[in-house]
Amino acid sequence: MLDLRTRLRPYRAVLASRVRSQRSYRAGFALDLLSSLLIGLIELAEIWVLFHSVVEIGGLHFTQMLLVFGLAELCYSLADLSVGHCDTLPSYVRAGTLDVFYLRPQPLLLQLITSDISLRRLARVAVGLAALVTGLVLNDIAWNVSAVVLLALAVLSGYAMFAAMFVGAAGMQFFLLDGAEATNAFVYGGRYAATQPASVWGRPIVVVFGFFFPMAFTAFLPAMALLDLPGAEWMPSWLGWCAPLAAVWAWIVALLTWRWGVRHYQGGGG
Repeated sequence: MLDLRTRLRPYRAVLASRVRSQRSYRAGFALDLLSSLLIGLIELAEIWVLFHSVVEIGGLHFTQMLLVFGLAELCYSLADLSVGHCDTLPSYVRAGTLDVFYLRPQPLLLQLITSDISLRRLARVAVGLAALVTGLVLNDIAWNVSAVVLLALAVLSGYAMFAAMFVGAAGMQFFLLDGAEATNAFVYGGRYAATQPASVWGRPIVVVFGFFFPMAFTAFLPAMALLDLPGAEWMPSWLGWCAPLAAVWAWIVALLTWRWGVRHYQGGGG
């Protein structure tokens, strides 16, 4: 236990310094939180506006969609808070500072993950949590031990899947460098897909974001299992219990991509 604390001490020191630096400028920090909060509220308002024009979307009513949105937004925001800065990898490569990471006796990926933390994203976490709690209260859910376990697995697995998406996108940056928009199409496109009912996806989207990048397992399928609804074509609601397996698959793909990228990297060239 003591050895583990010793190993983690450098990472804690770096993260603590990042937190202190962001809190040093209180007015700027408050504005960052406010802007992040507004973005989250605008995305929630999009769902509300849609249901002023229709009664249901993909077989879901507003309160049910609120549960899907809240679960996806909470998991994504937590991953974005802790791992989202991995998309800054190209700046390290261009500046040659990534080579410094190789000189330290710690894993490269763990150094990158703990190199920064963006506290402003806590506002998005608050929006997702509020939407999730509201959805859980307003929907008729048969609460028992199984439902609580399913909800806990959904949050942990959803966070893991979004984190894996960020890591996989970082691995691709070793090849793309100026192709951040290409990886963003999957990371942020996957996040948007996760907040929508998979029952309205076309079959190509089901293949991409249903199984290869398993975004349907972050929110839609667990929500369908919680609500005891049938799910969608190709994706019955009982698959919501398979979210941990989907998370394992997402991390296998992410780590293979990361390893592939690291093996391709030959230095900053400076």
